[in-house]
Amino acid sequence: MNKTMGGVAPSLEARERRFALTLLVPALLVLVLTTTAPLVYLAWNSMHRLDLGMPWLSGFAGLDNYARMGSDPRFWNSLWLTAIYTGSTVVLQVVIGLSLALLVLQIPKGQGLLRIAAILPIVLAPVVVGLFWRTLVLAPEFGLVDLVTRALGLGSHNWLGDPQLALISVIAIHTWQWTPFAFLVLLATLSTLPPDVYEAARLDRAGAWQRFRYITLPLIRPAVVMVVILRMMTALSAFAAIFAATGGGPGSATEILNLYAYRTSFTELNLGYGASLAMVLLGITMAISWLMFRLRKAR
Repeated sequence: MNKTMGGVAPSLEARERRFALTLLVPALLVLVLTTTAPLVYLAWNSMHRLDLGMPWLSGFAGLDNYARMGSDPRFWNSLWLTAIYTGSTVVLQVVIGLSLALLVLQIPKGQGLLRIAAILPIVLAPVVVGLFWRTLVLAPEFGLVDLVTRALGLGSHNWLGDPQLALISVIAIHTWQWTPFAFLVLLATLSTLPPDVYEAARLDRAGAWQRFRYITLPLIRPAVVMVVILRMMTALSAFAAIFAATGGGPGSATEILNLYAYRTSFTELNLGYGASLAMVLLGITMAISWLMFRLRKAR
């Protein structure tokens, strides 16, 4: 009897393992084909000259495409714009989202409706958001913003056509769409904070700013760091909303690195250099994410 049980148990365990692998392998293959394989192909292309405008020059280039970036002013401009765009949008989202979350916590009724309203910008496709702002909000003469500025005596402006205003406009678009994400995460975190800690602080005569600085911020710090990481990764890979609103223009005023890689690959048909730009963007995103996670664990 013991031998039979001892022989049956491994057989059942082996069959269960094979069944689990049978369920896992298709999903794993799809994941590899849709993520890993394109990245490997992108990295391979980045080391080749693939210019469809001059196909006779195609061939293995090694690291020449990456070396070319050092003397490419358009690359450095797009990198600088990416840094400005990412830094400003992330800071604005966290500050505005946290401020709104603290404000909503003071409202005893109607929080559910506010949360539902906050979800609406998030569920919209970025290309829809870009077109919405381009045609209804920032359109010269007829846009909502222009109506307000003219009513205040500030005149009409070409928000998306002026190089000095276009970057500010796309920052506002991204901030409008994704601030609700930071708001909802921080509101949920603030709702779970223990009230007895604040009661003790009030008994010790701590002011509102002291309670916020020494109690609220340390307690919500993990949530803030996660919001910063997620929003930073989204901002670095932003494309659809900017492309729909400005196309990277006027000129290269809103041409962040992602858009520069797209224009190089599909407008100028220089696939090799465009792939190397995309790989640099991928490397920057991974490095910043790794650094943020390290800082999160360090404290």
